[in-house]
Amino acid sequence: MEDVKSPKRRSAQTRSRIVNAAQGLFVVRGYAGTTFQLVADAAEVSVQTVYFHYGTKSQLLKHVVDVASAGDDEPVPLLQRPWFAALQAAQDPAEVVRGWVHQSGVILDRVAPVLAVVRDAAAGDPDMAAQWAANSEQRHTAHGEIIAILARLRALRPDLTEHLATDVTVGILSPDLFLVMRRECGWTTAQWEGWATDQLSHGLLSV
Repeated sequence: MEDVKSPKRRSAQTRSRIVNAAQGLFVVRGYAGTTFQLVADAAEVSVQTVYFHYGTKSQLLKHVVDVASAGDDEPVPLLQRPWFAALQAAQDPAEVVRGWVHQSGVILDRVAPVLAVVRDAAAGDPDMAAQWAANSEQRHTAHGEIIAILARLRALRPDLTEHLATDVTVGILSPDLFLVMRRECGWTTAQWEGWATDQLSHGLLSV
């Protein structure tokens, strides 16, 4: 059994090195400035190995975004993670908001710099434009699930539809705004979390 699993483990470790190397390069050098050769050199693998696992640069960046969003390479969707199940089971709307903002901060710390690479490349690359659109749709879906929890708890302000409440959440918890506060304003993630929790609580909750 050990001999059967070892190649899989080695392959997973290789992919992890490639993804970690690629993430650092994409953030520093951008999409156009990152090549498979640079990724291979940083990951200490052959360029053929990078091509074997990912095929194209757009596929590599997509995987980098997916791993950064989830925090690992496990095939478990974000909204099927145990922490999301805990939010679904919560009965206190304020707890739902606090928990969602906290998890958003954890995720944005990892993924916001990489999403900025996708955003910047989208204007001149059809693959990146499609990737940015897909990522945006995923964010709307995830935030909409949280709003659905608050609606089920009858916690939304009476002047808000679920659609509008989702838009508010998407805006306040956007990766772009997160990077503005972290990079340009010099906030810590904890400062951002406290501010975003206050903003969402005031903007969404009826009490």
